[in-house]
Amino acid sequence: MQTDGSTTRPPRSPGAPTLLYARPGIVVTGERFTVGRNSWPVADITQLWTARGPHDRLALRAVAVSAALIGAVGVLLGFTGGLQRLTAAAYLTLGAVGVLPLLLVLVGDRWRPPAYELWGRLAGAEVLLFSSDDERQFGQVTRALQRAREGVRHGGWTDPPAAAAWRPNR
Repeated sequence: MQTDGSTTRPPRSPGAPTLLYARPGIVVTGERFTVGRNSWPVADITQLWTARGPHDRLALRAVAVSAALIGAVGVLLGFTGGLQRLTAAAYLTLGAVGVLPLLLVLVGDRWRPPAYELWGRLAGAEVLLFSSDDERQFGQVTRALQRAREGVRHGGWTDPPAAAAWRPNR
């Protein structure tokens, strides 16, 4: 028992992998990276990079439809000669409606932001390793996988050698 309040952890068994991150469906150890049913040896992952996924399809469709309708109304008014008969209030209304696609883009990205993606190169092929819309979880998984790759590159995970207990001279 330690009398100075410090704690010690039990020594790691030689065959047990080092656990770096574990949440339901995601496990990163010193040897393997597992997401759902997919599992890859960390030593086989040669490159890592992050990206943002595509924008929400519903928001993109809403922007495309609203822009097409606004453009169609403008072309129709131009061909029928209706633009010369419009009042100033109608021009202001058309200008405000013209901003609608931009507002839809901003609201769509706030409502359903693009996912964060972790890509890697395995056996020469680019593979999507992990994707999440939670920035915090994505950062934790990315850092854990980077630490696992560093451990593999530096020869594995071992406990530091035990040092003799230091006692002050009194």
